[in-house]
Amino acid sequence: MGIPIRSLLVASLVLSSIALHVAAKTLDPYKVLGVDKNASQRDIKKAFHKLSLKYHPDKNKEKGAQQKFEEINNAHEILSDEEKRKNYDLYDDEKGNPGMGAGNFGSHDFTGGGPRTTYFSSGDGWQTMGGQGNSKTFSFSFGGNPGAGGGNPFGFDLGDVFSNMFAGRSMGGSQHGGFAGSGRPSARTSSQHKNPVTIQEVTMQTFNKEIADQGITWLLLFYTQQANGQFVLESVLEDVARSLDGAVRAGKVNCDNEKALCKKNGVSVGKSARLFIYSYSTAEKGSLHEYSGDSDAKSLKTFCQEHLPRFSRRVDITQFNFPSNALPNLPEVLLLSTKKDTPAMWRAVSGMFHSRLIFYDAEDVSLPLLKRFGVKNVPALIGRTVNGEVQLLKDGISVKDLRSGIKELKTLLESFEKKNKKLASEQAKKPAKASEPKENKIPLLSASNFEETCGEKAPVCIIGVFKSNKAKEKLESILSEISQKTLIRGQSYSSGNAITYALLDGNKQSAFLSSFDKSGYKSSDKLLLAYKPRRGRFAVYKGEVSMEEAERFVVSVLNGDVQLSATGQKPVLR
Repeated sequence: MGIPIRSLLVASLVLSSIALHVAAKTLDPYKVLGVDKNASQRDIKKAFHKLSLKYHPDKNKEKGAQQKFEEINNAHEILSDEEKRKNYDLYDDEKGNPGMGAGNFGSHDFTGGGPRTTYFSSGDGWQTMGGQGNSKTFSFSFGGNPGAGGGNPFGFDLGDVFSNMFAGRSMGGSQHGGFAGSGRPSARTSSQHKNPVTIQEVTMQTFNKEIADQGITWLLLFYTQQANGQFVLESVLEDVARSLDGAVRAGKVNCDNEKALCKKNGVSVGKSARLFIYSYSTAEKGSLHEYSGDSDAKSLKTFCQEHLPRFSRRVDITQFNFPSNALPNLPEVLLLSTKKDTPAMWRAVSGMFHSRLIFYDAEDVSLPLLKRFGVKNVPALIGRTVNGEVQLLKDGISVKDLRSGIKELKTLLESFEKKNKKLASEQAKKPAKASEPKENKIPLLSASNFEETCGEKAPVCIIGVFKSNKAKEKLESILSEISQKTLIRGQSYSSGNAITYALLDGNKQSAFLSSFDKSGYKSSDKLLLAYKPRRGRFAVYKGEVSMEEAERFVVSVLNGDVQLSATGQKPVLR
């Protein structure tokens, strides 16, 4: 009866093996993506990006496109994860389970007795390893003996299967999961998969510390595990971050884990992942702008370039002079180049340094003008220190790419900033010279002096509106000090009479204020009103009026950073 039982056991095991073989067989991810086994992560990303765009269900309505798209995503999920890829290369299974779908199944070791020490082959498909004492360890390959006959379609000998099944039990030893046979070899090196651009996982802490109002432009992918399109957008995101490396950084936010961060930024992720850029333009505070264009690198790159910071003021070099006593009192820098528009790398660094330096840029058009600054070759960087000294920081700037260019400019600006801090420190230590205080009385606006002070001849009139004596004294003090400084960054208001200042009694001139606002600003005790009489437009600051905020408001008006409104009617004083 032993023979029938043995036969039944063998048949049962063979059938089980067949079932396992069919169940475990999966498509080769390398073939799905059309890359070789030594492909770098960059090659894999490119292949995935190209195929996912081709077979995306939103764009490809052909039969089988959905299945193909799923196969592409599955292949990318395996090959983009180094651990899964390594497991697949070794075992044909990304989870590290020995697969049975590629013909070579690795080797299993069955050990009895003590630990193994030496290793040798018996030449018959079994491998024998010496052990301590009389114990033996046996190992065989599921791949079978290549030289053996029989043509077994499963690649292993039925006798081996039976022996293997009971070897561990009969020897009273434990089964080990080691694989002595040769799985698929991996010829990739770490350098081949080195990816210089990392899409950073962004948490609330990361966002607050590295992104919010830091002056750096970020591309941010918001997603959930259930959202579609993550891998497509992530691939495009990586390509663009690589091409704009140095100017733009990339990150992704898992809204399943970072619910508070997503809620804080007003981002909800539904069926599809969403891509945003965190940028500044000319605003001091950063904000998110959603990308809604095509999922290709060219379109996204254009979108990024449009949203790079614009803190540098484009000037006409033929009429340019660094403004003296510019506010805020910061060092100033001017980039001369042959570009018709502000260079991308200059826009990027203007964001990084916007609170520490004042930026200008100009297209060089005349050699004689270069001599004025001591420039021999462009691009060139010129700086004006806090004590008014104009100096050439570097000319003939040469860079090989965007990243190296930004690095070079950052180095120059940091060095210039350090020098200015030293100058400012030395100035602070010098004793102040005694001088007679200048009286600069701010006129009270009336019907008799309105035309002279805030009429058509004045490009900009700054009016301090008060409704109490305390408010009047404060506004007069602030405007008196501001009026002695040059608050502009450009040349539009370089003449001495460019800005005029005045005070207005809001209690007595409510009709005048009604021309700007129907309520006549009844709820405000004091406010600042910037009026451009030639254009009939105005802007109002109703917050807490401090010296710093007043200066910021005036500078913003002069630089065009404040939205102006049209007056309801021409203001008239009675």
